[in-house]
Amino acid sequence: MSLAIQHIEKSYRNQQVLTDIQIDFQPETLYGLLGRNGAGKSTLLNVINSRIFADKGSITLDGENLIENEALQNRVFLTSEDNLYPKSIKVNQVLKLTEAFYGGFDWVFANHLIKAFKLNPKLSFKKLSTGYRSILKLIIALCVPVDYIFLDEPILGLDASHRDLFYRALIETYSERPRTFVISTHLIEEVANLISEFIIIDGGRVIEQKSAEDIQQSGATVSGAKELVEDFIQGMNIIGMDRLGSLVSYYIKDYQQQEVPDGISISPLNLQAYFVKLTQREEEK
Repeated sequence: MSLAIQHIEKSYRNQQVLTDIQIDFQPETLYGLLGRNGAGKSTLLNVINSRIFADKGSITLDGENLIENEALQNRVFLTSEDNLYPKSIKVNQVLKLTEAFYGGFDWVFANHLIKAFKLNPKLSFKKLSTGYRSILKLIIALCVPVDYIFLDEPILGLDASHRDLFYRALIETYSERPRTFVISTHLIEEVANLISEFIIIDGGRVIEQKSAEDIQQSGATVSGAKELVEDFIQGMNIIGMDRLGSLVSYYIKDYQQQEVPDGISISPLNLQAYFVKLTQREEEK
């Protein structure tokens, strides 16, 4: 059964941060959680993992209330920018502490990743760079025996080589032991080929939940001379527009295939552009 987020709301000092959030995270699925800075992504992940508490709504796992249920809480895991470990604790002690808390740990895969990332297990947490702190957290996330893993900006400080290594490790562990991963990231195109379904949050609300395939197939860019394009796109679901002299490009959501007149070109709308146009503010246009 799913991890069900039902009508979650959260505010801080009379400022609404989350509004009527409803999501069903299905088992063994790779999700991308997208949103601009301040959209409410981190707040939502912290609520799900009981680091903060919602004002309204409920969260259930397999039909049971997740909040303040220790057994169910051990089936979810969140890694984020927050550094929750004592500065003096060593890397190998962090891993052992995690095993003690969750009752299991994939030491074979963890040791493989320690070598691959060249992480010194004898170093203290305070001596790790920002990138290596992220690497340690990622190793833990990929090796804990839980069903739902939430990764909030997981590749902070990682160079391109280490990011690629993480993505390959994620695919490897998911292939061997499928479970649900929810990745919140701004590097949209880097994860586009990994993700099964994307959830887009804007202004504290879920504004879109679609499979990666649906987004790629339904989004389109219509380009050409202004008058010709604007006549062609009448009645379409327009989410954005760019202009260069007499030429324009309109970004279309849920585009339906049809005969295209001469002078107009249709191209796929990539995920990055889809997200940017869907969440663009009026003053940014």
